[in-house]
Amino acid sequence: MTRLYRFHQLDVFTEKPLLGNPLAVVHDADDLDDSTMQAFARWTNLSETTFLLRPTDPRADYRVRIFTPGGELPFAGHPTLGSCHAWLAAGGAGKHADQIIQQCGVGLVPVRRSAQRLAFGAPALRRSGPLDDTLVQRILKALSLKPEQLLAHQWVDNGPGWCAVLLDCAATVLALRPDMSLINDLKLGVVGAYPSGHDLQFEVRAFVGPLGITEDPVTGSLNAGLAQWLVQSGRAPDHYVASQGTVLGRQGRVHVSREGSGFWIGGDVVICVEGQVQLN
Repeated sequence: MTRLYRFHQLDVFTEKPLLGNPLAVVHDADDLDDSTMQAFARWTNLSETTFLLRPTDPRADYRVRIFTPGGELPFAGHPTLGSCHAWLAAGGAGKHADQIIQQCGVGLVPVRRSAQRLAFGAPALRRSGPLDDTLVQRILKALSLKPEQLLAHQWVDNGPGWCAVLLDCAATVLALRPDMSLINDLKLGVVGAYPSGHDLQFEVRAFVGPLGITEDPVTGSLNAGLAQWLVQSGRAPDHYVASQGTVLGRQGRVHVSREGSGFWIGGDVVICVEGQVQLN
């Protein structure tokens, strides 16, 4: 049976439309099957499309399923912020005044709302520790890097499967033109610091061949994993702003904050399209 579903398309990690990472959100999607969700995600051709459903955990305010053109993810950052923003815009009212609880594939994720912006609590890493030498050599070749340009490397997987490398500076990150044939099975994050005194701390890029796209414009889950690695290792301060999407013509801004033992990943969200979508 064909019916109309409430629909939002938003831009995440930006105050200005068209400069962040777009997200499609379908509301009240409990009666849609997996194949329809996946087909719609392929059709939107965005890095992620989400579907809002009734929670199955009584502690949650809503449940979300997150699809890329290539498959479903247990967690992703910009879909978390964008889905929460869309849920609130559609009249959602949380159980708590200052915090929304999202249910997704990794469990419950808190989303804090303040006068400034939404921020999600970074999930614990599922995998950490350095990359093996074979993988490091493959990444160096794929990115056409000299060994001295690579300062550190680490698994920062909080669900999607991220591995990451820290390069000598932001300029090196911006200059990369990767050979995706060498890393098309990886979800690879690359980060480099800006010079002291710059208003941004890091430039970040995310190469995501398995998701059906080459590079993600702005990536909350990757930045969440990077924050835990970089701050805990003393390579970043407790509070900073990262840039992502510059090479793609975007101006993504990711606001990172460590509070006690937890990390919060914040970003602005703007609604670009609002209406209805017809799905079977």
